[in-house]
Amino acid sequence: MRHPGEIVQSLTICLAGPWRIALFAPFLTTFDSAAVQNGAMRLEGALSLIFAPQNGWRHYFKSQYADQTFKGLYHWNGFDALMLIPYFAVMIVLALYGIHRYTLCYQYFKYRKNYNPNPPGHFDELPTVTVQLPIFNEQFVIDRLVEAICGMEYPRDKLEIQVLDDSTDETQQVAAGVVERYKALGHPIEYIHRTNRYGYKAGALDAGLKVAKGEFVAIFDADFVPPPEWLMKVIHHFAEPGIGMVQTRWGHLNRNYSMLTQIEAILLDGHFVMEHGARARSGEFFNFNGTAGMWRRVAIDDGGGWQHDTLTEDTDLSYRSQMAGWKFKYLPHVECPSELPIEMSAFKTQQARWAKGLIQTSIKILPKIFKSDVPRSTKIESVYHLTANLSYPLMVIMSALLIPAMICRFYQGWFQMLLIDVPLFTASTFSIAVFYLMSERELYPKTWKKTIYYLPFLMALGIGLTITNTKAVMEALLGIKSPFVRTPKFAVAKKGDKSQAAKYRKRLKLAPWIELLMGCYFAGAIWYTFSNKNYFTAPFLILFVVGYWYTGLMSLLQGRFERWRSGVNAEESSPKPYPVGV
Repeated sequence: MRHPGEIVQSLTICLAGPWRIALFAPFLTTFDSAAVQNGAMRLEGALSLIFAPQNGWRHYFKSQYADQTFKGLYHWNGFDALMLIPYFAVMIVLALYGIHRYTLCYQYFKYRKNYNPNPPGHFDELPTVTVQLPIFNEQFVIDRLVEAICGMEYPRDKLEIQVLDDSTDETQQVAAGVVERYKALGHPIEYIHRTNRYGYKAGALDAGLKVAKGEFVAIFDADFVPPPEWLMKVIHHFAEPGIGMVQTRWGHLNRNYSMLTQIEAILLDGHFVMEHGARARSGEFFNFNGTAGMWRRVAIDDGGGWQHDTLTEDTDLSYRSQMAGWKFKYLPHVECPSELPIEMSAFKTQQARWAKGLIQTSIKILPKIFKSDVPRSTKIESVYHLTANLSYPLMVIMSALLIPAMICRFYQGWFQMLLIDVPLFTASTFSIAVFYLMSERELYPKTWKKTIYYLPFLMALGIGLTITNTKAVMEALLGIKSPFVRTPKFAVAKKGDKSQAAKYRKRLKLAPWIELLMGCYFAGAIWYTFSNKNYFTAPFLILFVVGYWYTGLMSLLQGRFERWRSGVNAEESSPKPYPVGV
C-alpha cells in the first residue's frame, strides 16, 4: 500500500482534468478515502496559488522559476519512467544526428582548401560522350529538355544522345516527334522506347548503356535544363585517371514560384552545399544524385552496373563504385537548373521515395562497407548518411510521447528541464538552422539573411513530412517492395505560369487526415502549456501544428482551388489522371 502523499504527486502531475485523474484511477482504488480527500484539498489549494490571476512579467518569472514552495514535492514513479525513458532515448538519437550536422559544417570549412574548381589537366582529344535522358510520361517538359541537350557545346561527332522512354501515355508520340525534328537538323539523337518498365529508371539506363558508344555517360532527368557549357566544364575533370564520377550542383528554375518551392530550394541547397561539399572535401564517400552528373563507363561496370533492388539506384551504385576504388568529384560552381515540385503531394511522394530508397541502400550496402578496408571515418560517415531517414519514425515516437513527457517534466522543476532540454535542443533543432543558414550564406552572400524568415516554415515542413516518410522507412525496414514512383514535371518556372498538374496528380488518401489529427493533438498541447503558463514551450509546439496542418491541408486541397475558380474539373477532363507512378 502506497503512502497517501504519493496521491498528491500523481494528481499534481495530472493536474485537475478528469481524463488525467481517470488515467491514474487504477492506482487510487486501494487508498483511504479520507487521505484522498485531504490530498485533493491540498492540491486544490496549490492549484489556486498557481493559477491565481497576476499581472506582469516579473511576477511570471518569479512564480514560475524562483518560487521554491513546492521544491522537493515531486518524486519519480513508474509512469514517469515509462514515458520519459523512451522520450529521452529518442531525443538523444536525434541529437546525435544534429551533432553530425555541426560536424559537416565544420568539415566544409576545415577542408575548404581541398576544393579546386579547375581540372588538373585537359584532354588533347575530346572523348566520346553519351547523354542519357530517362523519361516516363514527361510530355510537358520533353521538348525543353531535348532543346537544352542539343544546344550543348560539344563536337557532334563525339556526342551521342539517347532518349530512354518508358512512357505509357501520349508522351511516346510527343517524344518521338521531338527526337525526329532534332535528328533532321543533324543532331546525334536516338529515341529508345521500352514496352515494359522492368527495373524502372535503373533498367532504362542499363538498357541504354548496352548500346551506348560513349566512354563517358552524362545523365539528365526530364526536369533539368543544363546550360550549353555544361559538358565542357565537366569532361576535363576526367583527365585525372582515377575519377569515376563528377556531380554538379542543382539549381532551381522555379524557386520563387511559391512558399513550398522556396523551402524545397533551401533544403536542396543544404544537401548540395554542406553535405556534398563536406564529404567531397574531406575525402569521404558521397553519392551521385541520379542526374546532372557524368560517369566514366568503366566505373559503372566495376561497381556492378545499374541495379534496381532499391529505389535510390544512384546512391547504391555510387557506394559500390567507390568501394571498387573509384574517386568521385563534386563541382558546386557548375550549376544545372531544374524544376522543383509545385504540389505538396508530388513533393511528399518524392521525399518518401528518397527516404525509402536510402534505407534500402543502407540495408544492402552497410554490411559490405563494414567488411571492407575503407577508413573508419568513411564507415561512420556512411552510417550517418544512409540511415539519416530513421529520424522520421523517431520523430513520430517523440510526437506521441511529447505531451505525457511534458506533463511529467513540468513538475520536475525548471532548472532540471533546462539542464536537459537546452543541450538536446541545441544539438538537434538549432543545428538545422545553422546548417541551412550556412548553406545559403555560401551560395548567396548578399541575400542569405532572408533565409531566416523561411526557417520556421522549413522546420514545420520537415515535421509535416514525418507521416509519409515514416511509412516509407518502415516499408524499407520490413522489406516491402514498391514501384519507382516518379515526380511529375509541368514546365512551371515562375509565378503566374499555368499548371497542368491535374494530368499526373495523385492524391494521398489516408496520410493527410492523420496529419490533420496530429496537428490537433499538438494544438491541445499548446492549450496545456498556456493553462500552466509555460509559454516558452508554445513556439516549439506551434511548429508541429503548422507543419502537420500545412502538409495535410495542402495535400487535400491542392488543385481544388483551380477547379473552384474555373468551374471545370481538370482531373476528370484528363484522359489519364492516374498513370502508374507519380
